[in-house]
Amino acid sequence: MNGSKVFATVWLLALASFSAVAQSPRTEAKVDAPTTALLVIDIQNFYFEGGRLALAGPIEASQQARKLLDRFRARHWPVIHVQHLPKDQSAPSPDSGDPQYQIRPDVLPVLGETVIGKHQANAFRDTELAAVLKKLGVTRLVICGMQTHMCVEAAARAAADLGFEVTVVHDACATRALAFNGTDVPAAHVHAAALAAMANSYARVLSTDEVLAELK
Repeated sequence: MNGSKVFATVWLLALASFSAVAQSPRTEAKVDAPTTALLVIDIQNFYFEGGRLALAGPIEASQQARKLLDRFRARHWPVIHVQHLPKDQSAPSPDSGDPQYQIRPDVLPVLGETVIGKHQANAFRDTELAAVLKKLGVTRLVICGMQTHMCVEAAARAAADLGFEVTVVHDACATRALAFNGTDVPAAHVHAAALAAMANSYARVLSTDEVLAELK
């Protein structure tokens, strides 16, 4: 979703739990701690059944995102949530305010996780996301969320341009059908096309199981 305001804010719940974690030895896996963060984008009520912009397969995608959350939380690795905000709201509020904009219960932030509020498709635009990642020493991002062709792709491209190593988790993302110039494009094709574009030069595109296997 796009918004009209030119600013956003960040809600830092707490970072002490991350800073207290001892650094793990580097392994051969491509994803390791503590330089890797999970970025969970816009898994909010308006994308689910009964929402203002229901997607195809949002429940399945959120369940896969939860698996990633569980693994990162078990390792005490950094997790960043992104919440798209209403036009008249400047600060994130994951479980209050307009119910349509609330983050889904299965992926709600917990103590120690950062929530970035945004009004643009790109989570880096007019927010403190880049500064937060720099403070945490993050160089690699694992990205999941909604919509694949909009906010997920915008974040992946921006992150790659900023020098981050990016992995997009394809089955932990969801999108919707589109139409252009009289041609209807099914959601599965929109999803695949967006992922193909990202995989071409901006990100590795892996399944949840493949990412979890790397994190063992």
